[in-house]
Amino acid sequence: MDTVMRPTLAAEALRANLTQYLTTTFGLTEDPVRAGLASFLIHPEQGIFRGPYLRIRTPFRPAADDWRDHLEWAPRDWTPWGHQAKAFARLSTLNGPARPTLVTTGTGSGKTEAFLIPVLDHCRRARRAGRAGVKAILLYPMNALATDQTGRIDALLQDPDLADVTAGLYIGDVAAIEYERVLTKRSEMRRTPPDILITNYKMLDLLLQRADDLPLWADADLGCVSRIRIVR
Repeated sequence: MDTVMRPTLAAEALRANLTQYLTTTFGLTEDPVRAGLASFLIHPEQGIFRGPYLRIRTPFRPAADDWRDHLEWAPRDWTPWGHQAKAFARLSTLNGPARPTLVTTGTGSGKTEAFLIPVLDHCRRARRAGRAGVKAILLYPMNALATDQTGRIDALLQDPDLADVTAGLYIGDVAAIEYERVLTKRSEMRRTPPDILITNYKMLDLLLQRADDLPLWADADLGCVSRIRIVR
């Protein structure tokens, strides 16, 4: 047990196991050839292994107690980090228009929540005021990323407080996944435009030009939601 907990020994064992797996996967029958492949894989400069590296992250700072002053809705039993609360202050429409915002933080720091929670809060408030139509557009560079983020949006929409808020995934490919709260059928979105439209740059260009998609923009109100850029 003591040896397993030592990072250097664990890394060495992992390299040995991976090397053995790769050499046996190719099914080489001659020992010299198999040894040559192993030497190629574990070469200190040109091989497949680097490091080991040690990465140390400093903890994110928690938000101040007044972070809820910028939102009427937020997930229950959830507290944001400080950088998320700063994004809320800029993107919230509770006390004024949203401002263009650039979010640059590391992987796993909650960039999606930094912009998505103010967007959901805005849509909820607009719905309660009787405003229909598309209120926010979330653009992603790839369909795979849009689909992945749609799952997170669908989970947040399970909150009963967001029962009136809708979202729609409109991409080039037919959605392979059906969501409980996110629309994926184009005819349904044209008939009842969602509050949040999830799409990509190319598809948005088509949506703004095709006559069949004109109903999607009926009663659209995008003036209250500002530009958001997320750097990953």
